[in-house]
Amino acid sequence: MSKLKLLYLALSWLVVSISFPQLSIAQDSLINYEDVDFGSGQETTTQDSLLVNTEDVVFSDGQDTLSQDSTATNSAAVTAAPEESQSLWGIFIAGLIGGFAAFLMPCIFPMVPLTVSFFTKKSGSRSKAVSQAFLYGLFIIVIYVALGMLITIAFGAEALNALSTNGIFNFLFFLLLVFFAASFFGAFEITLPSSFVNKIDANSDKSGLIGLFFMSASLAVVSFSCTGPIIGTLLVEAATKGERLGPAVGMFGFSLALAIPFVLFAMFPSLLKSMPKSGGWLNSVKVVLGFLELALAMKFLSNVDLAYNWQLLDREIFLALWIVIFGLMGLYLLGKIKFAHDSDLPYLSVPRTVITIIVFSFVVYMIPGMWGAPLKSIAAFLPPIGTQDFDLASAGHAAPAAGSADASSRKHYTHFHSRATIKGFDPYYDYDEALAAAKAQNKPLMIDFTGWTCVNCRKMEASVWSDPKVRNLINENFILVELYVDEHDLKLPEAEQYVSKETGKKINTVGKKNTDFQITRFQSNSQPLYALVDNNEQLLVPASGANYDIDSYAAYLQSAIDAYKAK
Repeated sequence: MSKLKLLYLALSWLVVSISFPQLSIAQDSLINYEDVDFGSGQETTTQDSLLVNTEDVVFSDGQDTLSQDSTATNSAAVTAAPEESQSLWGIFIAGLIGGFAAFLMPCIFPMVPLTVSFFTKKSGSRSKAVSQAFLYGLFIIVIYVALGMLITIAFGAEALNALSTNGIFNFLFFLLLVFFAASFFGAFEITLPSSFVNKIDANSDKSGLIGLFFMSASLAVVSFSCTGPIIGTLLVEAATKGERLGPAVGMFGFSLALAIPFVLFAMFPSLLKSMPKSGGWLNSVKVVLGFLELALAMKFLSNVDLAYNWQLLDREIFLALWIVIFGLMGLYLLGKIKFAHDSDLPYLSVPRTVITIIVFSFVVYMIPGMWGAPLKSIAAFLPPIGTQDFDLASAGHAAPAAGSADASSRKHYTHFHSRATIKGFDPYYDYDEALAAAKAQNKPLMIDFTGWTCVNCRKMEASVWSDPKVRNLINENFILVELYVDEHDLKLPEAEQYVSKETGKKINTVGKKNTDFQITRFQSNSQPLYALVDNNEQLLVPASGANYDIDSYAAYLQSAIDAYKAK
C-alpha cells in the first residue's frame, strides 16, 4: 500500500499510546455521559477487469510481474495476487491502528466502564457477560464492515481505482480532510441527526440479539463526532488504492481494534481499575490527530497540482507547509498553543515531552529538504525532486553525456524534464522516439510506466534509482523512456488521436495514450511498471513493479543486459 496513511496512523497511535497514562488532568468538558444511553433493561484481479472503464487514466500503485512473451493477445499475464495481498494487509494494519486511536477518543473511552458495567450487572454471571460482550464486539465489526462493503458496491473496483488519479476527487478529498481537521481542532462537531440517534438508542433497550445489535449501532452513531474523521480518512485512503476489498478490509481492522477492548474488559473487569481517568488528555489526542489530518490533506492537494501542472505546490512549498504544521503540533504539545476545549496544562509529563522531542526532531529533519536534501524516508510522499527550485544536492549528479546533446529537441522534454525527472538521468518521454534512439545506439530500451501521483514511483526513484550502482546501470546500458500515465495537460495533435481497440475510448491526451499502451501491450494498469525490451520490442526479462531491494533490482537490470548481449 501507499505508506502515507500508515505513517499518519502509526504516528497518531504512538502519540495516544504513550501519552495517556500520565496525562490525567481535569475532567474533559467534551465528555457528556448523558449522550451515552445503553439502557438498563434486559484479489487476484482478472485480465478482463483490467480493461474496463480505463478512461481518465485509471491507475494504482501496485507491483506487477508479467510473462515474457508480449506479442500474443494474452502476452503478459498479470500475477498480482501477492502484491494485492500485501496491499490489503497494509490497509488492514492501518485500520487496526486507526481503531485503537479511535478507542482513546473522548466519545468512546469514557463509555467503556458504562458498557462493561451494563454487561456484568445485567447478565448475572461472568460467562454470560463475556458472551454478551463478545456478541457486542461482533456486531460492531459487522456494522463497520458493512459500511466498507457499501463503499465498494457503490463505486466498484474500477471506479475506486480511478480515484487515485482523478483531480476532482483528489481535490474533494483534500477539502474533506481539512474539514475533518477543523472538527478535531474544535471548530465544530460532526454529528448524525438527533432523531436517527434517538431511534437507534431506543432500540438498544430491547433484549436478546436485537438489543445487542442496536447497542453496537448506538456506539457507532454516538461516537461519530470523534470516529467520523478517522473513518473518513481511512476510507479515502483505502479507496484511492484501487483495491476491490480495500474499504471493507480497512473497516474490519478498524472495528476489530474498537471491539477488542470492550470484550477484554468484560472478560477481566478488574482491569477497569487500571484505566486512566478521563481528562484533558483525551482532547489533546483529538487535536494531535487534527494536525495529522491537515498534513495528510496536503498530499491530496499535491496530487492535483502535479496532475494538472498548476506548479503551485512545488517540493519546497510542500515541505514548508509540513514544517509549519508539525512545528505547530510540537508547540501545542508543549502547551504554547491552546484551543477552545483544551484544559489547562500545569506541567509537562515525561511521555508528552518525549513525543514533543520526536515531533520537533521530525521538523528539523525536514528543514534540509528546503535546499534539496533527498529526505529518503518521506520522499514517497513529497512532490518530485524536479519541482525543487533551489536544489544544492543536484550539483553532484551530472546528467549522462550520451544522447544529451539533442535532449532539448526531444518530444515533451521541456514539459517533463525540469520538474519530473530524478537528478542524474536523461530520459525520453515518447515511446516511438526512444525506441528509435535504442536502435540507433544498439541498446535495450527501459520503459518506465510512472505517474505524477504514484507514491511507489517516488519511493523507487528516491530509494533505489538514486543509488550509484543502479543509476550507472541504467545510464550506461539502457535508453530510458518515462511514460506518465496521468498526464492530463498535454493534448495529442488531432492527427494522432484515435479510439482504443481495447477500451473503445477516445485517446486524446499523452496520459491516455500511455495508459492505452500499457494496457494493450502489457495487460497491466499499475505503477511503477518497468519493461525492459530489445530493439524488436520483445521483453528481455519479465516486466516488474516496485522492488525496494537495491541489490535485487540491480541484479534484475543486469539480467536484462545479459539477455540483450546474448541475443
